[in-house]
Amino acid sequence: MSTRGATLHAPAETVRAANPQPPSARLPLVVHVLALGTFLMGTTEFVVAGLLPEIAGDLRVGVARTGLLITVFAVGMIVGAPLMAMLTLRLPKRLTLMLALGVFAAGHVIVALASSFTLVLAARFLTAIATGAFWAVANVAAARAAGPAASSRALGIVGAGAMLANVVGVPLGAFAGQLMGWRGPFWALAAFAAAAVALIARTVPHDDGDQQTASIRSELTSLRSGRLWLVLAACATTTGGVLATYSYISPLLTGRTGLASGTVPLVLVGFGLGALAGSLVGGRLGDRRPHAVTLVAAAGATLLLLAISLLAGHAVPTIILVALLGFFGLGANPVLMALAVRFARQAPALASALTVSAFNLGTALGSWLAGLTLDSDLGPTGPAAVGTAIAALTLIPTTTIAVTQRRRVGA
Repeated sequence: MSTRGATLHAPAETVRAANPQPPSARLPLVVHVLALGTFLMGTTEFVVAGLLPEIAGDLRVGVARTGLLITVFAVGMIVGAPLMAMLTLRLPKRLTLMLALGVFAAGHVIVALASSFTLVLAARFLTAIATGAFWAVANVAAARAAGPAASSRALGIVGAGAMLANVVGVPLGAFAGQLMGWRGPFWALAAFAAAAVALIARTVPHDDGDQQTASIRSELTSLRSGRLWLVLAACATTTGGVLATYSYISPLLTGRTGLASGTVPLVLVGFGLGALAGSLVGGRLGDRRPHAVTLVAAAGATLLLLAISLLAGHAVPTIILVALLGFFGLGANPVLMALAVRFARQAPALASALTVSAFNLGTALGSWLAGLTLDSDLGPTGPAAVGTAIAALTLIPTTTIAVTQRRRVGA
């Protein structure tokens, strides 16, 4: 069993008994520094969604093809998260985090300078690999720094960084890109990442005492739970359904709803606020009723996506529906991650990485299928229609998990 994640998800009762700590105890600075890193990662992944027309015009490619910048990033995350979780088992976490942020910064510089769409695609893939490396280590580093008694709260802060990106980073990046050109946000992200390297070097403690205990074989052989793979399937479909629509929200709002391009960032803020609130509420309720949360979230996201498809021509309902989509569509993600780690038992670090891969697999497939519909008769509403179908599939694994758990409890 790898000790990298051994303290990451110990039962709450055991942790409290062995390590009593006031709930209001201040978390170490490193936790907030890692949250800054996840904020940058979340921003770069989806800032493209608000800049599709500008990037397409400058690089002289179609909007649908430009959407591949989101898809290829997701593919890089799919590969990068589990791969880096394995490759960095015996590498000091501080070094891994610094290298990941350094590559992340370099990838953004390449994007900002590139005039070729192919080169931009390659740089986005490289950046995604670095992002996967960061995600694979950041949660473990935060939990270790906070200690067992405060690990859950620390992970909540780190996860909130990514959610906050949807509230602040993505809309602000889209707004800045419309004012100063789409390359500006990429220069800014590169600069922030370089600064974060210095913060990581100063705040993340050096660790080399337990690296020899890490075993790739033990991590892999522990992933035999059928329930784990059901959770991963739910991660892929719930995210794929929501982000199939979100990836092409700008064409929908400007081409079908009739909003001015300058108001798109405001709608993105609404989505981000909904996602942040949904993550907090879902995580809190999920401690007691995890299966109810995943089922309600899946059903809610499906109905909201269907409503967006039907009501996209009306501005006010669409804006409200997009905000609610953030709440229901991403609210169950923390619960799904917790379930994955619980079912993986001896491989919490790899399980966390696999949920990242599953989320991004859904993003890649969803955004790719959604892009194909833009040139169909459905036009800008095509992505929402695709999203509805994908999100509905989430009810299959979530219902199966709930029924299986009920049988286990009743046995």
